[in-house]
Amino acid sequence: MSELRDAALASKAWPFEEARRIAKRYEKAPPEKGYVLFETGYGPSGLPHIGTFGEVARTTMIRHAFHVISDIPTRLICFSDDLDGMRKVPENVPNQELLHANIQKPLTSVPDPFEEYESFGHHNNAMLRRFLDTFGFEYEFYSATEFYKSGQFDEVLLRACERYDDLMKVMLKSLREERQQTYSIFLPIHPETDRVLYVPMKEVNATDGTITFDDEDGREWTLPVTGGNVKLQWKPDFGARWAALGVDFEMYGKDHSTNTPIYDRICEILGAPAPEHFTYELFLDDQGQKISKSKGNGLSIDEWLTYASTESLSYFMFQKPKTAKRLWWDVIPKAVDEYHQQLKAYHTQDVKAQVNNPVYHIHSGDVPVSTMVVPFAMLLNLASVASAHDKETLWGFIRRYAPDATPETHKDLDAAAGFAVKYYEDFVAPAKTYRLPTELEREALTDLRDQLAAYEGERTDEALQSVVYACGRDRFDPLRDWFKAIYEVLLGASQGPRFGGFIALYGVEETVALIDKALAGDLAG
Repeated sequence: MSELRDAALASKAWPFEEARRIAKRYEKAPPEKGYVLFETGYGPSGLPHIGTFGEVARTTMIRHAFHVISDIPTRLICFSDDLDGMRKVPENVPNQELLHANIQKPLTSVPDPFEEYESFGHHNNAMLRRFLDTFGFEYEFYSATEFYKSGQFDEVLLRACERYDDLMKVMLKSLREERQQTYSIFLPIHPETDRVLYVPMKEVNATDGTITFDDEDGREWTLPVTGGNVKLQWKPDFGARWAALGVDFEMYGKDHSTNTPIYDRICEILGAPAPEHFTYELFLDDQGQKISKSKGNGLSIDEWLTYASTESLSYFMFQKPKTAKRLWWDVIPKAVDEYHQQLKAYHTQDVKAQVNNPVYHIHSGDVPVSTMVVPFAMLLNLASVASAHDKETLWGFIRRYAPDATPETHKDLDAAAGFAVKYYEDFVAPAKTYRLPTELEREALTDLRDQLAAYEGERTDEALQSVVYACGRDRFDPLRDWFKAIYEVLLGASQGPRFGGFIALYGVEETVALIDKALAGDLAG
């Protein structure tokens, strides 16, 4: 363990860098509450998107890294702000009229448009928990509705009454003059309409812990701030939640970064030290736009898992969290193959290299062995040329290429074969565009065809790659034009696998037949 801890303390992997920052908080003494608290926040105003998963996945990686360097126990809370008023109706859910009729009510008071749960908030919370459970995360789920109504937030809310002026000073500095006139950190929930009200306060009484205000019809009300009658505006709520729970770490997207000083100051005014934070860059859709729950653009967790493993998604989340990343269908094959490359490398590395390997953090140190003897990109090309509609078709080729491989012994390969067929049907097949070869390309392809037809050497990736290389070496400058021609003429794609490996998998005779079809114009016809 000491060798691992020493390596972790020196590691430049971002989970260890964050873990060391958190550990510094308790260099002099352990936390009075007896544990370090990690938190992730979630606004259930729409269906959970993949960015929400990313927050929990990355926080889990940091939490594990902390366990390696520290003996202090930890907890992870996933907090849903489901008492928030529904400000707009998401575009990607049914029963739009029903939702519009309940605008501005707390999400846990809005009827479920899917008619499955007690409310829209309960539905979205269940979706989030199902997604997180799919990945085996260890977390505790907190509902803001329960947190406010059960009294767990009462002490901090009463303190907010006492320190109302100080809190308001922090908030008013960040607001335009027009907004300042009506702003309050408190949002009363109307006793009759159940709507979350954005109204100014006539009085905040610290002695009895109440607020007085006029509703939108001009009627005056006095409510206790405790017991779920009032919620905090979202920025004060952020800092108040940290203070109430004793949060030590929370990460959030770049769009929150300008509010960090506000969150911190709110927390400090309410009597607790601000936590450590980590700001990550946002995910973008195919048009370069930020992924949004309400728009439903970008990929969902379920969509990714239709075409690839959970581990490949975790790998994507690990990579460069402070860099904006395009999250679209075409990133999936690359993530799958890079994940398995790292998995294969891991078991050959020393401890110092292992703790910097993404798979160490994806698997919390318990790293499996990869059985992917065929890359995912290669499976996609195989599915394409074989017009495969089930993974058994691919296994017919795989068994010849790797006789020791079976679906039972190579489970990740078997799963990848199924994913490859699905991905091919939905994305590769509709986009396939073959072209006829130029005269120079025809000459090189004919040479390759003849050499393969007469080939009697080893049918290994490297040996066959040498044959492919020889046919293009003296004809193409740069040589990549030769491989580009192979992909476009034989595979109907602009890029592809190492072609010697493809021949070894698909078969020499089958590749000869494929070239004959291309030369005859049958593929581009």
